[in-house]
Amino acid sequence: MTRVCVIGIGHTDFNSMTPGMSWKDIMYEACNKAYVDAGIDPRRDIDSFITCAEDYWEGFSIFDEFVPDQIGALLRPCCTVCGDGIYGLGNAYMQIQTGLMNVVSIEAHSKVSDLLTYGDVMLHAFDPLYDRPVSGPVERPNYAGSPSYSEESPKPLVGSTDEEERMHPYFLAGLEMQHYLRNTDTTEEQCAKVAVKNKKNAYFTPYADYEAKISVDDVMKSEYCFKPLKRLDISPNVDGAICFVLANEEFARELGVEPIYLSGFGWSSETPWLATRGMEAQYAKDASQMAYKMAGIVDPRKEIQVAEIDDRFTYKELQHLEALGLARKGEAKELLDEGALEIQGSLPINPSGGSLGIGNCLEATGLQKSLEIVLQLKGLAGRRQINDVEIGLAQSWRGIPSGSGAVAIFTRG
Repeated sequence: MTRVCVIGIGHTDFNSMTPGMSWKDIMYEACNKAYVDAGIDPRRDIDSFITCAEDYWEGFSIFDEFVPDQIGALLRPCCTVCGDGIYGLGNAYMQIQTGLMNVVSIEAHSKVSDLLTYGDVMLHAFDPLYDRPVSGPVERPNYAGSPSYSEESPKPLVGSTDEEERMHPYFLAGLEMQHYLRNTDTTEEQCAKVAVKNKKNAYFTPYADYEAKISVDDVMKSEYCFKPLKRLDISPNVDGAICFVLANEEFARELGVEPIYLSGFGWSSETPWLATRGMEAQYAKDASQMAYKMAGIVDPRKEIQVAEIDDRFTYKELQHLEALGLARKGEAKELLDEGALEIQGSLPINPSGGSLGIGNCLEATGLQKSLEIVLQLKGLAGRRQINDVEIGLAQSWRGIPSGSGAVAIFTRG
């Protein structure tokens, strides 16, 4: 099989709001930087273009009609993957394996600050008969999408009376967190340590927007939103865009660049219906097993040197760590307490700051995770650089209420 390499990466800064830029502007900026980084002309060298977007997030139908201009896909094959950006990497890998494409561009972005109905979009994905009508005290989201009790928050998520407002979809994360804590003997304080670690790591990531020096006590004192989830357990939403350029090894060698290989990839999609699936992140387990097999990894705990895993809620980092086989069930909290998950620990997790430190960038989440791993492998991670990294893992989950996720393994050789 053809070996597939990352030859270029580009990204914008990530900001809670970008009022002076449209979604076209941030897409163009990320793609232009990636093409310059790769040293290629998109109109001459790129054979196929992929953008990862969901019409519901964008606010209009057939979003891909408006994509080619700003990503440079003039009169070239262009398609949309309605999912996380990490799925775009897998799609590009397969296109290159066909032999029809030598170079593929993948773009994903978030312009969530333009979206005033964040909760409604998620709610629309719930089962319409049994899950969506759930009623109860609403946790009203603010305009950035983070839950808040503020009286200035927007009005109910859907058309309902003041007496019976629908619950924000994040209630599902609260239920899942309860399940995880009970089944692993993990405490809320240990989950709070994830927020402390990741927001601290984000200080060393120039494009992050939610870096902070906080303590476990700060997290514990932040208001409950969806018990046991507190405000600081939840990653706030953010705008930004990322572009990757993948190529076959022969093309990469011709460019004279030191390639970073996409050596393993796996994905899994469970049912989105809550009543017919568990709360064990089975999607992460299945996707990682596929990726490990493809990359020839036998003992991930010993072979993976750095990992960026989905942490849109604090407990998710620990849950995913165990589902990926990087810790035994219930062991993630012990690794956290020992400091093993710190940048200088034995298993650095989310050195970029993760979604808690950078922000929840919707469909760009998987590419943000992959971006950090590639920077680590290239030795370009600055003050958060981990020494002698040869193998790294990026993992992403598509978010509530989905049971979909994917894993990518990147290597230097």
